Amino acid sequence: MKTLKTMMYVAAMLISAGAIAQKSPVSPADFHGAIADQKSYKVVYQLNSDDEKVIKATMRNIMNALDDPRLNGKLEVELVAHGGGVTVFKKDQPYETQLKALQQRGVILAECENTMRERKISKDELFDFISYVPSGNGEIIIRQQQGWAIVHP
Repeated sequence: MKTLKTMMYVAAMLISAGAIAQKSPVSPADFHGAIADQKSYKVVYQLNSDDEKVIKATMRNIMNALDDPRLNGKLEVELVAHGGGVTVFKKDQPYETQLKALQQRGVILAECENTMRERKISKDELFDFISYVPSGNGEIIIRQQQGWAIVHP
């Protein structure tokens, strides 16, 4: 009985492989990316680096997603900073203008309170227009289980 099931499984896999192999490839000229056929999309961008290049790339990635015409009016975005990522929200850093531009486009800006406690950072050191979550990792876990995409540039 076990051998018969194995043989049936192998046969099914071969048939499937044959069907896939028979499909004609999509030419680059015919491919225009995925179709945004859902009513809405949700994404969390995780920032846990104080590297200026990573911070700038993360904010640029968010702006690019917001500017994608397929996602226009359908995208909910949250930027979660923890660990070294807290740098993006510090008043003594040069990111205020970009952060406010993201926030004006509806991006939720969230800082991890665990990071603040561990690094002895007070809310006075951070921009007054950001939000807080108890745990950056917890926020990401919860959002992922709620169906949000997770991007970690």
